[in-house]
Amino acid sequence: MEKPEMNSCGQNAGSLPGQCAPLAFPYVPMQEQNPPRYENPVALQTGTLFPGLNLPFKAAMTDKLKTPNTAMAELMALDFAIDELGLYLTTHPKDQEVLNLYWSYIKLSQEGRKRYQKMYGPLLQTDITEDDGYIWLNDPWPWDEGGNS
Repeated sequence: MEKPEMNSCGQNAGSLPGQCAPLAFPYVPMQEQNPPRYENPVALQTGTLFPGLNLPFKAAMTDKLKTPNTAMAELMALDFAIDELGLYLTTHPKDQEVLNLYWSYIKLSQEGRKRYQKMYGPLLQTDITEDDGYIWLNDPWPWDEGGNS
């Protein structure tokens, strides 16, 4: 069995094209319990539900990426908040207030999807019924002009 080739940069360094560099030691700060949260639409535009995790370049992009206030945007904001809360709960499983908020957002999302589908049709291919056949979405699509209005 052949020995793997040793790194010529040494034990505490990694190789870059043409040179060596010190290895990085990442640091991930832990959030405190029950941190402040953005409102859902602001969180969607900012890229995080938690202001403490807001990245500096996101602040510059916030004004450029306004999301229209549509039924689809509201569902996207809810889904985003659910994902963010789920990630938070991974490291803070005993935060009962956030857990309750997580379940309430899931319920709102389910209710919102039902209302959306009643008004605009299925969101996913798998949401069709036998009676509908395979025409799972009629024009215009939600992102087309006139769609989801």
